[in-house]
Amino acid sequence: MKVNREIRLGTLVVIAIYVLFTILRVVMLPNESFMWHFELSLFGLVAILFFGFVVKVVDDVLDKRYPFERNIFKRLALQFAITFGVVYCFRLANYSWLMPLMPFKMSKELWFAGFAVNLFMVLSVVLFIFGFHFFRRWKEQKLVAAELEKEKAQVQYDNLKNQLNPHFLFNTLSSLNSLIFENPQLASEFLQQLSKVYRYVLENKEKNLVPLETEIKFVKHYVQLLKARFEQGMEVNFDINEAGLSKGIAPVTLQILIENAMKHNTTQKSAPLHINISCSGDSLVVQNNIQKKAVIENSNGQGLENLKNLYHYLSDKPVTVEEKENMFIVTIPMLEI
Repeated sequence: MKVNREIRLGTLVVIAIYVLFTILRVVMLPNESFMWHFELSLFGLVAILFFGFVVKVVDDVLDKRYPFERNIFKRLALQFAITFGVVYCFRLANYSWLMPLMPFKMSKELWFAGFAVNLFMVLSVVLFIFGFHFFRRWKEQKLVAAELEKEKAQVQYDNLKNQLNPHFLFNTLSSLNSLIFENPQLASEFLQQLSKVYRYVLENKEKNLVPLETEIKFVKHYVQLLKARFEQGMEVNFDINEAGLSKGIAPVTLQILIENAMKHNTTQKSAPLHINISCSGDSLVVQNNIQKKAVIENSNGQGLENLKNLYHYLSDKPVTVEEKENMFIVTIPMLEI
């Protein structure tokens, strides 16, 4: 039978407590011989270890045949009855050996007192096992639930990254098609920017974090592609200090936030969309002026929520989203990598 850390620790604690009680008995009964104390202590220690062994075996057997989850009351009743029966039979069988060692007569009252102590001891241990069992199950279920939530957030985030594929690719290729005839040189540069965007996504899709400096280099290529479509209808400004460049963020975070701003706001030459990306302490702040579109296409409203869920597992600091004074502001925690 495998002995785990909890059992070893519990055994050491029981032995330590029993040694303490043995010392107290020696102090309270100084007239008894050393051999009397030794034999009584040895028997008591064996009895306690036997009790622990019985509790463990009964618990393991019942866990396989009558788990708590199936029928709590039946399991408690069986565990109590079996454990108490074995322990009390052991106690009765050894009284014949203990009686000659006793300095006093075993009266009827002492028999009942011993019975009550055994009853209380077994009941307490069974209830403790019951509580420990459900605490362990609760802890395991909590860990599983947290892992599932993390996996769910990762799937949602992967879906966000995949937004680069259909609509963005369609619009980009349409712009490229026009440039091929109008300005072949610009079309070539445009295609190079597009290849850098997708290379970045492919290289970093398995990573949890990338340096902010790397993300900014990527997103500048992305912005160049957008400017080929919207020209002076949008403007992206960067204000990042040297310390912030070495911090980490989740890959494609800035692309998602820029795309979110473009998706919900109009971009006109007469009223351009301004997106500012800056550092504030250990946070990255992305803000844009609000000029909402009347109709928003290709949006399920979950983009920022999925990003929040992902950062919930990456950092103790939350992603915050606020709208004030015609400004939309998203604050992202920057992490150590």
